[in-house]
Amino acid sequence: MNTMKIDVFNHFFPKAFYQKMMEIAPNHPAIGKRVRNIPTLVDLDQRFRIMDEFGDYRQILSIASPPLESIAKPEVSPTLARIANDGMAELVHQYPDRFLGFTASLPMNNPDALAKEIDRAIQELGARGVQVFTNVEGRPLDKPEFSVLWESLVHYDLPVWIHPARGPDFPDYLVEQKSKYEIWWTLGWPYETSVTMARLVFSGLFDRFPNLKIITHHMGGMIPYFEGRVGPGWDQLGTRTSDEDLGILLKNLKKRPLDYFKQFYGDTALFGSFSATKCGLDFFGVDHVLFASDCPFDPQQGMYIRETIRVIDQLEISEQARNQIFQGNARRLLKLPVH
Repeated sequence: MNTMKIDVFNHFFPKAFYQKMMEIAPNHPAIGKRVRNIPTLVDLDQRFRIMDEFGDYRQILSIASPPLESIAKPEVSPTLARIANDGMAELVHQYPDRFLGFTASLPMNNPDALAKEIDRAIQELGARGVQVFTNVEGRPLDKPEFSVLWESLVHYDLPVWIHPARGPDFPDYLVEQKSKYEIWWTLGWPYETSVTMARLVFSGLFDRFPNLKIITHHMGGMIPYFEGRVGPGWDQLGTRTSDEDLGILLKNLKKRPLDYFKQFYGDTALFGSFSATKCGLDFFGVDHVLFASDCPFDPQQGMYIRETIRVIDQLEISEQARNQIFQGNARRLLKLPVH
């Protein structure tokens, strides 16, 4: 069965955006050698050569790390977001047989510009949703100033992509100044994603917006693996806390915490891990898992795409379910044409 594969979480820098980013923050640590040494982040010809290996394969584009607000002050971030979104829209327009859509970048540190750019990106440019990061300069996404994000995406009935954000300046121990051995990435990013999901759940976000759609990168971070803690463990919320009554919070939620976590969507960008993919699929269910590769951040060009496809092909599921993961869920969530 020759199923089209729609990669919903991969990254690219449009040329004008990349140039502006380098102008604004040429020495930013997150734009260091990892970004500079990946030509397929900016080189279309090299990216197309990789994509050609996988036949009927399409991408939904999003900007890579770092978050705009970490490299641009509030007076500059709206301009940077506009350049990013204009560039992405142009790529989708020029290469519709390669790119089926893009996720909008947002000036999250400028609340006034935030709502305007969401509207512009979706209404004028055709964005299929928006990408945000797990924190905004250390501020959690459940803060009131970000309510417009959730309200807008519910209004448009389009998803929010959540990408982890944490750097080496976040120490693993209080007595140290930085994270060692890239623990901030390997373990810190899944933790960031999981914390953000928990904050959104316990803030009552899904009670306010029951139809909200959120796609979590890397299959929901740690959440699927810790289903026991998230389920029966958090059913006892408050029993381990003596300085505040968290039991009241639990009573105010309309569902079990576990049920809210299952409302998130997870992508398959797990670097070719079969067991992690199966765990995530068992947790979220076939209707809430989408194919993604995290291209082009792999040690060998195309490796993550190749390995992710291999893993999905090995899952003991029906062809209908496999088709849902590869393209069906993306078409439904992103309102892509069916053909």
